[in-house]
Amino acid sequence: MRFAVVQFGGSNCDRDVARVLSEVCGIDTDLVWYKEGLSRAYDAVVLPGGFSYGDYLRAGAIAARTRVMDDVRRIARGDGLVLGICNGAQILAESGLVPGVFTVNAYPRFICRPAFLRVERNDTPFTRLYGQGEVVEIPIAHREGRYIPPASMGSGDLEERVAFRFCDAHGNVTAGSNPNGSHGNITGVLSERGNVLAMMPHPERASEEILGSTGGKRVFLSMAEYIVENC
Repeated sequence: MRFAVVQFGGSNCDRDVARVLSEVCGIDTDLVWYKEGLSRAYDAVVLPGGFSYGDYLRAGAIAARTRVMDDVRRIARGDGLVLGICNGAQILAESGLVPGVFTVNAYPRFICRPAFLRVERNDTPFTRLYGQGEVVEIPIAHREGRYIPPASMGSGDLEERVAFRFCDAHGNVTAGSNPNGSHGNITGVLSERGNVLAMMPHPERASEEILGSTGGKRVFLSMAEYIVENC
């Protein structure tokens, strides 16, 4: 099993993700500069957080149009897994690999703090080690993380795509527990086949006790377990 973490100009969480994957989770992981492309076989690809290309035009817009995304699309069309975290989630939305967009927060300022998430589905490759409805604490750090689904998507189809929602410590999904004004408190959205996840919170920042929470570690371990069983 081997993961790739793609580095763009302006990525700043790439090494954090690679460290958690390799040293905390024990997964063979390569840091790949975007110009090199994904030239070898990978079971999963992670697009990390940061400010690719300074967020010019829109967050993630330029990175979504680089050649390495053709490789990411190829993996998404096959049996591989693709995870986008924060800026990576914005890139996946700009690429059309998940529905909807991540745009400026309802109150347009940068937010960096812990957040509670409710696991809406635990039957996905990214959440299988969580309990259905489990509440986990994973930090957020973004100014453009407000999720807006496509106007054409019905509520039933949208619900099938939701992996995580913002909530309070008891799992209640309320306006007060929605830090950025996302539609329906959504902060983790899946592709139609369920093998691509875009999430604004940073699981790599919640993967060791020393960081104050280990709620994010099971995102990576879920991916590894799924790959062992299915690929």
